[in-house]
Amino acid sequence: MAFVYLALAIVAEVVATSALKATEGFTRLWPSLIVVVGYVLAFYMLSLVLRTIPIGVAYAIWAGMGIVLVALVGALVFGQRPDLPAVLGIVLIIAGVVVIQLFSRISVH
Repeated sequence: MAFVYLALAIVAEVVATSALKATEGFTRLWPSLIVVVGYVLAFYMLSLVLRTIPIGVAYAIWAGMGIVLVALVGALVFGQRPDLPAVLGIVLIIAGVVVIQLFSRISVH
């Protein structure tokens, strides 16, 4: 169940972060509410994850996947195309998450 909570935390954080642009400095109500609710939900779900998954592993996966997904949203929704160094960095982040999941003894398998 922890990985379901982690997935929900990641999705909520990506939605909240993606909505930040639309808040226009928190001057628009509905995008601002999406940001606040999204982050509250993300941190609540992350707190549930930490009952069973070590904090370092959970945060690495949460942050890494959040970065990757926000970069995808930026490219697809906002037309912010990453250049080659950004793509390589994102690939390294994904590789780091995979290494933790497959090879770390601290990771929950």
